[in-house]
Amino acid sequence: MRIMFMTNEYPPNIYGGAGVHVEYLSKELAKLDDVEVRSFQEQSFVDGQLTVRGTRVDGGQFSGCPVPLISPLRALATCLAFNGQGINADIVHCHTWYTHFGGVLAKLLYGTPLVITVHSLEPLRPWKREQIGRGYELSSWVEKTALEMADAVIAVSTSTRDDITRLFDVTPAKMHVIANGIDTDEYRQVNRPDVLTRFGIDYGGPYVLFVGRMTRQKGLLYLLKAIDHIDPQIQVVLCAGESDTPALQAELEGMVDELKRRRPGIVWIPEMVERPTAIALYSHAAVFCCPSIYEPFGIINLEAMACGTPVVGSAVGGIPEVVVDGETGYLVDVKLSNAPPHDPSDPDSFVAGLAHAIDRLALDPELARKMGAAGRQRVVEHFSWRSIAKQTFDLYKTLVDQPG
Repeated sequence: MRIMFMTNEYPPNIYGGAGVHVEYLSKELAKLDDVEVRSFQEQSFVDGQLTVRGTRVDGGQFSGCPVPLISPLRALATCLAFNGQGINADIVHCHTWYTHFGGVLAKLLYGTPLVITVHSLEPLRPWKREQIGRGYELSSWVEKTALEMADAVIAVSTSTRDDITRLFDVTPAKMHVIANGIDTDEYRQVNRPDVLTRFGIDYGGPYVLFVGRMTRQKGLLYLLKAIDHIDPQIQVVLCAGESDTPALQAELEGMVDELKRRRPGIVWIPEMVERPTAIALYSHAAVFCCPSIYEPFGIINLEAMACGTPVVGSAVGGIPEVVVDGETGYLVDVKLSNAPPHDPSDPDSFVAGLAHAIDRLALDPELARKMGAAGRQRVVEHFSWRSIAKQTFDLYKTLVDQPG
């Protein structure tokens, strides 16, 4: 069986959980059969049964349109290029809306069964209008069209499955839940005090860690608001990557600067660090915080748990399917407004809940150690990439083998 992945992200160009998912799943599936990855970047290599081929479309051809529209138009142009290169696959598997148009064309032009893994949903991310303007109308249309045409739709959590069936016309028979995974050989506790020294983190004191992009959905804003309520002996390490917009980045960085002026122990790392560095930061943290207001799964929580670190996470989306409240960390209730942009309806309560849970773990090393060990055990038992690849491969076989 010839498997083709279409993806925006692939190493070394990864900025989110979807890219991590594609990286590890493609490598694991390549142990079972031939896998070709087509990405939006410039990779070109073959490793056993894995072939990676990047296609970089020059955005200069869109210089006549508003800047926010360049990214969505480049996505469509790249998907056209994927199909113009020819499709010689038995399955096309798409990840994120950027590639969905490519999957639709492959199904229409080449008769290839289409599988889509849903890592997030456009209707639940209305703040993307801040980033891509009316391109959000395009991304929403592409997503809806592709999901309703797909031969199989994979949700990374039961929460995401429920959102898909509520928002789109996808029959239950086409819906499948296959979680994200983690490489527990790579993600494991390490002793790297040199990494802490490099960033100015006090090795002798506890710290809460945030790792994620500067987007509305990741909830960094609420963690920043919680800092005034967190015990001052707890350091706050913020490893924050790419922002949705320059305005949002300026807003969050301004808050950090103001917090630094009135509170010690705040470490700002304005980049997505390399994986070994992230593993070291996870390993030495007293607690990891995931304050997302929208999170279909939250692969970062698996990364922290695999490194033996307990998690304080918001009780939204797929996070409660990963973090067991009172066992591997604490879940903080957050009531979201029914109207877009679905922000917390009681932000003060959410902020106070985050601070209380962080204090509870960071100031009790024995409790943190116990919950961290339970988190590591849960990850090893339930979220291996080998199991996830087998579930995905078995789904492919049902589509390839069925008549017509």
